[in-house]
Amino acid sequence: MQEFYNETFLNAQKQLDHVARMMNLDTGIHERLRYPRKALIVSVPIKLDNGQTRVYSGYRVQHDQSLGPTKGGIRFHHEVNLGEVAALAMWMTWKCALLNLPYGGAKGGVCCFPEEMSTAEMERLARRYTTEILSMIGPEKDIPAPDMYTNEQTMAWIMDTYSNFIGYAVPGVVTGKPVAVGGSLGRREATGRGVAHTIKMALEKMDLGDRPTAAVQGFGNVGSITAKYLDLQGVKVVAVSDVQGGIHNPNGLDIPRLLNYVADRGTVIGFDDLDSMDNKDLLELDVDILVPAALANVVTEHNADKLKCKILAEGANGPVTPEADKILQEKGVFIIPGILANAGGVVVSYFEWVQDIQHLFWTEDQVNEKLAYLMGRAFEEVYNVSQAKKVDNRTAAMMIGVGRVASAKILRGLYP
Repeated sequence: MQEFYNETFLNAQKQLDHVARMMNLDTGIHERLRYPRKALIVSVPIKLDNGQTRVYSGYRVQHDQSLGPTKGGIRFHHEVNLGEVAALAMWMTWKCALLNLPYGGAKGGVCCFPEEMSTAEMERLARRYTTEILSMIGPEKDIPAPDMYTNEQTMAWIMDTYSNFIGYAVPGVVTGKPVAVGGSLGRREATGRGVAHTIKMALEKMDLGDRPTAAVQGFGNVGSITAKYLDLQGVKVVAVSDVQGGIHNPNGLDIPRLLNYVADRGTVIGFDDLDSMDNKDLLELDVDILVPAALANVVTEHNADKLKCKILAEGANGPVTPEADKILQEKGVFIIPGILANAGGVVVSYFEWVQDIQHLFWTEDQVNEKLAYLMGRAFEEVYNVSQAKKVDNRTAAMMIGVGRVASAKILRGLYP
């Protein structure tokens, strides 16, 4: 299993190992959960617009199927590798179990530079990647969704490619699709809305004043929607950032106007003529709430002690390393782990899958109401376990998620 061993995957294993010791988990079950059930590496050749042929590396990893078919996003990014995808698949397993969804975890991706590719090249990449992983995906096997640098259009291409191979329309093969081809209302905003909802619940457990402050690292779909709903909840968002850098206004940013600015310019830089700041400096601002919503491993043992936030909500997957986790816990930071904070996307993906299977669709209010209920229930479960067991929130969330998967494995047994 050495091929999986990069920093992100090792961090995922460390988290599992810690919780397994805390739970006194059966050693055989623990060993099985440390590795993905299935991993596929594919070559993805496409013809570029200039007529040249380029081959990209693609991956699809299924971590566990004890609770049902696997579920997880597809990302197009130049740092995609097997270890990262395997770690993300593992976190998806715990996330689905924590939210009581009938799924196991999966993840996929292609190593590429999507920002340098045309729309036509992106379509060819998505369709060819789909054909290469065709044997793994399906509405009863493994259901992909959007992730970094993929979106509703990408899912429509994947659905169309799969459906053409099968011979009839299969909207349930992916989630996060456009509403016109079987997508769910409320799906695009679900992850950010869920992050903001868990922060709201955390604020109810703490006394941070009438208008707490927040900084959001990463102003993509998750970060921007999180900022939007934090602003609506009365939180003063003072700093945001994207890949080009960040902006800071201690008096608070005009989030509705910023969202329009980014939609037009593609970056937060230049908004209101504010000076830009480094992404790393944003993490160390003196704010009540910090939302890392960009990449993994941005909070490490080297900068954790410099963080001044009181609540850290993981909009991204794995932004805090295990070493940094210990430092933040000692500082008394209330961490909302990613398997809880950013679970809104997979929750509404589950709703979309159910609607596709039933051919019966819900209103956006119904979707948002059900999302708030499931996120709220999971938050209270995690909080209650953390208080009863005297453990941090991440450990509590993992104990619930891992415990449910382990129970299913024990009941199903080991084949043969």
